[in-house]
Amino acid sequence: QVQLVESGGGSVQAGGSLRLSCVGSGYTYRPYCMAWFRQAPGKERERVGWIKTSDGTTSYADSVKDRFTISQDNAKNTLYLQMNSLKPEDTAMYYCAAGSFTCADPRFINYWGQGTQVTVSS
Repeated sequence: QVQLVESGGGSVQAGGSLRLSCVGSGYTYRPYCMAWFRQAPGKERERVGWIKTSDGTTSYADSVKDRFTISQDNAKNTLYLQMNSLKPEDTAMYYCAAGSFTCADPRFINYWGQGTQVTVSS
């Protein structure tokens, strides 16, 4: 059974940085893609960005482009999200996700982590 476990969330002041990690286990095959989503209270879950596991190609939401970076360590089955220049509007629960053929739409995600809270104060 695949499990994704996030860590690294916390509270930080605006302008600060955090790095989230997601360790995967139980894979029988490498997912096509891994992604980070986030959900703030009262809002829909939105995709932060994703990475194609085979070649490391990444894609980001406009709201985080040039501030957030997704990377992976395939040897450790670990996904990272480096978040710089954090803003109060980045406050949300952040979820790690894995997809067999797409990470563009949360409806087609195969596996989700339990989430880690990020809170950015002004």
